[in-house]
Amino acid sequence: MTTPFDSAAYWERRYGAGGTSGTGSEGRLAGFKAGFVNAFMRHNGVASLLDLGCGDGRQAALLDVANYVGVDVSPTTIARCRRRFAGDPRRRFQLADAPLQPAELALSMDILFHLVEDTVFDTYLDRLFGSATRYVLVYASNVDLAWPVPHVRHRAFTPLVAARFPDWRLAAHIPNLFPYDPARPDETSFADFFVYTRPGERCVLEIPPA
Repeated sequence: MTTPFDSAAYWERRYGAGGTSGTGSEGRLAGFKAGFVNAFMRHNGVASLLDLGCGDGRQAALLDVANYVGVDVSPTTIARCRRRFAGDPRRRFQLADAPLQPAELALSMDILFHLVEDTVFDTYLDRLFGSATRYVLVYASNVDLAWPVPHVRHRAFTPLVAARFPDWRLAAHIPNLFPYDPARPDETSFADFFVYTRPGERCVLEIPPA
């Protein structure tokens, strides 16, 4: 009998062995993500950010917000992030099983396609949309597609969000400046930005230049 894949255990083993969050959190991809999120927060007056899946903290270091809380399933990476940002009072880190304090913006970057288990995926969406008071930003693929590694499962998530969270509207879809190229997998991504807002909430976007 095949043992079911455990996404939380996978990331704890990976970080425990000295691994990182991957190439999506470095170089031009990290710059693209941070540039869009920082511009969004600036234009919309966002002062608090809940990052559900902060990973190794490299992306967190690029985000400019008064109150940042990074959340992850891996005790190893949370401990490392706490040490790395110990002198920064604007940034706090906690494990995913701890209670979440609401934030104006809930952020999910490069996470949804790593939640291969249905129950884990559903619980994550509940926490993501249940913790935001104004906006949700999702950076993910949005297609049902098989992938040849066990820690990736692509899903068409926007129909699921529309059905499960009718109080949220999809305000914008921002394509990636560096769309996936199998010849350059470390410098491109299959993820785009999806911007969700509460009905009636203002939403100012700065579209990245092509």
